[in-house]
This record gives sequence, structure tokens and C-alpha cells, in this order.
Amino acid sequence: MIEIENLNFRYDGSAKPALLDINLTIDDGEYVAVIGPNGCGKTTLVQHFNALHLPASGTVRIDGMPTSDPRHVREIRRLVGMVFQNPDNQIVGMTVEEDIAFGPENLGLPSREIGRRVEESLDAVGLRSIAERPPHTLSGGEKRLVAVAGVLAMKPRHIAFDEPTSYLDPSAKKRILEVIRNLHKEGMTVIHITHDMDEVAAADRIVVMNEGRVHQTGTPEEICSGVECLKELGLGIPKATELLWKLKERGGNIRTDILTIEGACDEINAWLRRESLMANSGQEPSGERRDV
Repeated sequence: MIEIENLNFRYDGSAKPALLDINLTIDDGEYVAVIGPNGCGKTTLVQHFNALHLPASGTVRIDGMPTSDPRHVREIRRLVGMVFQNPDNQIVGMTVEEDIAFGPENLGLPSREIGRRVEESLDAVGLRSIAERPPHTLSGGEKRLVAVAGVLAMKPRHIAFDEPTSYLDPSAKKRILEVIRNLHKEGMTVIHITHDMDEVAAADRIVVMNEGRVHQTGTPEEICSGVECLKELGLGIPKATELLWKLKERGGNIRTDILTIEGACDEINAWLRRESLMANSGQEPSGERRDV
């Protein structure tokens, strides 16, 4: 479990606090998406989870261990893996398999155990075929998968992704998201910072941040149905939700707490059937069907 109590943090030389009075609990095995406008403190918050930053005041505990206690830092950084936005910042090996082995080697593990972890991590992200390739020859999506594999080789309990799909093509983005979903299915805690609102549907819960504070939390359906609030924060809206919202604005008797295209199609078809039944019974349809 990740527990944050009254967390405050300010960067050296900054007059403005980066985090203010954060109180948050993330349960073991939970998938939490963290969203918010640029500069709201998303990355700063998540980097407190593995002691890259330490609280100015308040407490962050990982599985009961306070990050401010230096005796626990090594174990906390093993338990909480961090995949940075730029994979070049954490790739150090001359080949893919050397890079993945770097973490376990620093733990002083036996060679056989290191080899086993490297193979398991390569399989988890689907990169066994390029194990001997130099990282600088890889695509952006492949580099991010290498970074994920390097974290997995440390056997973390929780893993944080900082905008893992930014600047990737649709195919690479799909691969990354599939890996994240699989890790969650296997029971790992996932913290996923993202600006892509179509990615939050897979999460158990969304944490919305603004100006260094937790603005609100809720299920993806609860958060994304609050279209006005998201727009006020300058955030996007899932494409399916936006379509349903526009239909509702035109007078349609239609739900807006749906995040997937498939779900939106089902809802629209159900609405059209209701409208058709009302029209056949002589009742006035509720929406402007001709504009659909």
C-alpha cells in the first residue's frame, strides 16, 4: 500500500509549492491514473513514491516504510519501479539484455538468478528477439519497453509510468498499454500518469491534480462524465464521452458516463431504438435524431 499524509513539497529556489497538503492512499494491486494540466505536480507526486523526492513535511509510506527514513530507501526503490517519460534517461546498457540485467546485478544477485529475471522480463514485454540489439538502434516504443523490462527485473510490487505513450505511433502505444494492462491483471499496483484521456478507461480510479493539490478522485466513469470540470482544467475528454455529451446537449436522452467507442455505439443504438419506439407510438422523440 502507498500512503500519503499531509504531503508538502517545494523545489529549491521556488517560491511556489509544488505539492500542497496531499492525502492519498493507493491500495495494493490498484490501477490508478493520474491526470491534470501541465505543471500541476503529477510527476513530482509520483517521484515521492520511490524516494526520488522526500517530503518537506508530511509522510509518504510504502508498504508501511516511510520514504524519509534512509534505512528503507533501498528496499523502497526496489518495491516501487519508475518508468520515466524519456527512456534514454534510464537505459545504460550496451545491449538490451545488458540493460535489463543492470538492476539485478546491483542487487548482488547470483548470475543464474539474473539470467532468469532477464528472460522473464524480455518475455513480459515481448522483446526476446532483440535481446542483443544496442538500445540506440531501437524505436521509441521499443526503448520504452526496454525501460519497463529493466524495472520488472527488479521484481517491484508497484510500478509507476510517467506518460509512457507520449510521442509514440498508434502501434507502439497499443503495445505499451497492453503491457500495462497485463501487469495489472497479474496483481501489480499501477500508477499511470497520462494526458491521453482515452487511456484512463482501464484504471480502477483516477486522481485529478491541479496546482499541486488533489482536485478530485473517482472512478473513470465518475471523473470523465464531469465534462465541464475537465474543460475548466484544460483537460481532454475521451472521444466516446465527448460524442455522447454532444448528443445529450442536442436533447438526447443518453448516458455520458461511457468511455469506450464500443460502449458509446451500444448506448447510441439503444437511444435510437427508444426514439423509434416513441415515434411509432405517437410520442414526441426526445432528441434531434436527424442530426446524428
